[in-house]
Amino acid sequence: MLFGEKKLVAVDIGTSSIKLAEVESSRRGPMLKRFAVYPLNPGLVEGGEIVDIASVSESISALVKSSKIKAKHAATGLFGGGVIIKKITMPRMEANLVAEQIKWEAEQYIPFDVNEISLEHYILNNRNSNTESLEVLLVAAKQEFVFRSVETIESAGLSCSVMDISAFALANCFEANYGSLDGTVALLNIGAGITNLVVLDKGEIIFCRDITIGGGIYTNEISKSMSVSIPEAESLKISASLGQEVPAEVNNILSNTNEQVVEEIKNSFEFYSATASGAPIQRLYVSGGSIFVPGLVEQLSKSVSAPYEVFDPFLKMSYDPKTFTAEYISQIKAISPIAMGLALRKPSEK
Repeated sequence: MLFGEKKLVAVDIGTSSIKLAEVESSRRGPMLKRFAVYPLNPGLVEGGEIVDIASVSESISALVKSSKIKAKHAATGLFGGGVIIKKITMPRMEANLVAEQIKWEAEQYIPFDVNEISLEHYILNNRNSNTESLEVLLVAAKQEFVFRSVETIESAGLSCSVMDISAFALANCFEANYGSLDGTVALLNIGAGITNLVVLDKGEIIFCRDITIGGGIYTNEISKSMSVSIPEAESLKISASLGQEVPAEVNNILSNTNEQVVEEIKNSFEFYSATASGAPIQRLYVSGGSIFVPGLVEQLSKSVSAPYEVFDPFLKMSYDPKTFTAEYISQIKAISPIAMGLALRKPSEK
């Protein structure tokens, strides 16, 4: 899942920004050659769905041009309400029979019309052939989400060569940097509108969920409570997250909102514990622009009884020192794991 025979640009379309990343092979392994971020106005992407294809496509096109990216093949990821990932158990059978059976299984577990979704599956425990059952990761994406993403990418002048799941890209980046760690760890990417949760056991995905909460809730609460515009509220949130002086009311709002965010995310961890029959989480790896909200990550760590560290997508991956300063890399570490995971894909991997 690392290098492509053709140049590929990762296009990570989030709720509040687009991130582009281009990775090339080097003697030291994968190296970041280009990275760029473009802010999106509220409402262009909602719940993982691209609402305004033309505006988002124009933003991608402008970002590709300004970044001098030459790649024509793109990898992008789906996330949010149009994607469901569920681990199911099936009787052990040959891989080709699993593919035939999976549609019927999907009807039991997926709350979408099976005629309106794209289905994929991944056999998890195939290495243990002594068991009488298979654990399978079932992935369903609404075709409308897929079509809108493809149209957006291609309207920007790129070929959508890889359609991934954002949470899988997060796991891909983790594997490239941390390998298959012993034990059970959780990856938590807290974005503006969606939080991606991935639980890995010995490097294998055993639980995956997109939680419909993120940093945007802080901005909205500041705007509502202080009667300021959304841009003003966002600026106040960022200032507080950077440790800059802000009105005391801002910090009070952030602290109160932390409780709501932590409770929502904690519910997903409890769902994992109840349904995945997995081991307790031993460590949290956190990423996303919202992890710098004062007190948030510390409260999350306490709520799930696991220590945390900030996910470092450059732990083993290098970057071109002619293009990036160490200071810039430090600034993008938290927001880049999904884009980096997409950039590690091959154009031939659909």
